[in-house]
Amino acid sequence: MSIEIRAAQPHDAPAISRVIVDALRISNARDYSPEVIQRVESNFTAERIGKLIETRLVLAALQDQQVLGTASLDGQVIRTVFVDPTQQGKGIGRRLMEAIERLAQERGARELLVPSSLTAQGFYRQLGFTQIREVVEGEERTLIMSRQLPA
Repeated sequence: MSIEIRAAQPHDAPAISRVIVDALRISNARDYSPEVIQRVESNFTAERIGKLIETRLVLAALQDQQVLGTASLDGQVIRTVFVDPTQQGKGIGRRLMEAIERLAQERGARELLVPSSLTAQGFYRQLGFTQIREVVEGEERTLIMSRQLPA
């Protein structure tokens, strides 16, 4: 599988939104209620993704010009790591995380934080992240995870 990882462009916003919404509805729905999924989903419309592309580093993983995954870096915080549910388990998320970590190191980060869903905590643990706290907002639980970067 030949995957290209590049900076997301404004025209990628609808496809990135679709990947995120599909992942929320299919993968995250195992761990969260429909109400939580719907609330989180509303943050990832194409318009909102377009604004994120303008304000933080957003990466897109593509195969044959089709967006299969995304991840973003906001200072030392990794956000919005999602892979199309039909492509999960194929190394796309790992490749996105490697690219994000490389960019974070180039920018001088010594530690990375990630607000993880319950669904993704195993993925982040495999990458060496450890949970430092849990944030509960109503029915929504987010695990704040951390990993030190090599000097």
